[in-house]
Amino acid sequence: MERQSKPAAMEVEPASKPKFRIPVDSDNQATEFWIFSFARPHMSAFHLSWFSFFCCFVSTFAAPPLLPLIRDTLGLTAKDIGNAGIASVSGAVFARLAMGTACDLAGPRLASAAIILLTTPAVYCSAIINTPTSFLLVRFFTGFSLASFVSTQFWMSSMFSPPKVGLANGVAGGWGNLGGGAVQLLMPLVFAAVKKMGSTPFTAWRIAFFIPGVMQTFSAIAVLAFGQDMPDGNYRKLHKTGDMHKDSFANVLRHAVSNYRAWILALTYGYCFGVELAVDNIVAQYFYDRFDVNLHTAGLIAASFGMANIVSRPGGGLMSDWLSNHFGMRGRLWGLWVVQTIGGVLCVVLGVVDYSFAASVAVMMLFSFFVQAACGLTFGIVPFVSRRSLGLISGMTGGGGNVGAVLTQVIFFRGSKYKTETGIVYMGLMIIACTLPLTLIYFPQWGGMFTGPKPGATAEEYYSLEWTEQERDKGYNASAARFAENSVREGGPKSASGSQSRHTVPVDGSPADV
Repeated sequence: MERQSKPAAMEVEPASKPKFRIPVDSDNQATEFWIFSFARPHMSAFHLSWFSFFCCFVSTFAAPPLLPLIRDTLGLTAKDIGNAGIASVSGAVFARLAMGTACDLAGPRLASAAIILLTTPAVYCSAIINTPTSFLLVRFFTGFSLASFVSTQFWMSSMFSPPKVGLANGVAGGWGNLGGGAVQLLMPLVFAAVKKMGSTPFTAWRIAFFIPGVMQTFSAIAVLAFGQDMPDGNYRKLHKTGDMHKDSFANVLRHAVSNYRAWILALTYGYCFGVELAVDNIVAQYFYDRFDVNLHTAGLIAASFGMANIVSRPGGGLMSDWLSNHFGMRGRLWGLWVVQTIGGVLCVVLGVVDYSFAASVAVMMLFSFFVQAACGLTFGIVPFVSRRSLGLISGMTGGGGNVGAVLTQVIFFRGSKYKTETGIVYMGLMIIACTLPLTLIYFPQWGGMFTGPKPGATAEEYYSLEWTEQERDKGYNASAARFAENSVREGGPKSASGSQSRHTVPVDGSPADV
């Protein structure tokens, strides 16, 4: 007897599972932020990016907590210390611009791992320095590693959808910056442990530098081994399959430098993140000298400034997304201006209350929350400035932070021209003044702080201007067009009311969950 086949109607084909565990939009960017997940590629990229940047921050600011010891060993003057502090953040100005271009052309994975590995030898060399010049040089070359911040922000802007990009950038940047606070605790503890084993102070502080060196090395290896450039794969594969247009440096550069919004954000970032870098360099020594506390106490106080990043910068990113949800891009702009201006006022107050140890610590903590939240708010705006030159504009903004740090230290904290507390007051006034240009930022499709959007202007039209007609015909702007579609909320609640966010469900979801 022949075996009877089942009717076609009885055959059930298994449902195809979504490509990602995390919900995504039409451009495969994550629409949710699962902070404790390592789901590839979105959340694994998040954890790799923040941790590698954290390690770079530890390496760059490993010297300040041990500065009283290094100063006595090498015979450093106040001018030597000031110059080294400037060197530690000045090299990253150009490194961040180069990193932004590298992200646009080669992808954040290779760009990040390359800068981390190239700067690691300078960290190890910190253990063998014996002159003020060698101290300046190792701080200069180690500081290049801070360019990994650009790859961190580019990576998050590529992996997360517009409604979540502020939060993702804020948490990744904030947890990375946390290294500036953690190292203030880590290095004195490592020094004490090595000294307890029988080493002299001269040897103990040198051995301590191997810890940040090893951390930085392993973070680069992890990025190479487990990272992925984009939701759909690495740049090399996407270029080979034709799923991504291989851009030229000239086009990336042209669209970045011709966008005035990028220059304004670079300026304002110079007086939130730049100020944070300046304070990381001076705060331990300030409390040590001004209030005669011991090295461990000064390190704890300095650490509390940097450690605030665990909530402050992510809070700024979350606030940016919340303001966007209720007021669109105009809310993001207003939020940044208000928070950064309050940070400037608190900085002035910090310099004024130098007569009181308790008041100085309390005001410093409040100041840290606002200045770091402003950093998160800034990178809630940066991803919307350009899509074609996202990496370079991230680099310009990040580089602006380093320029601000350099200028601040050169003008106010180099040598003995100003007392440190006076320099802090002037730094606060600079923050307030340099935040004002935010009022000039205007997006035709979304508006600015004081003006509404241009009638009929659309996000798709705004981003398509970065591509020629021939490039648009070839579909090179497809990803930017999808981003524009998913950015509809930036026009405010009225603009978003008629649009629905399209995304997949997690792999473990069932059809009933759709």
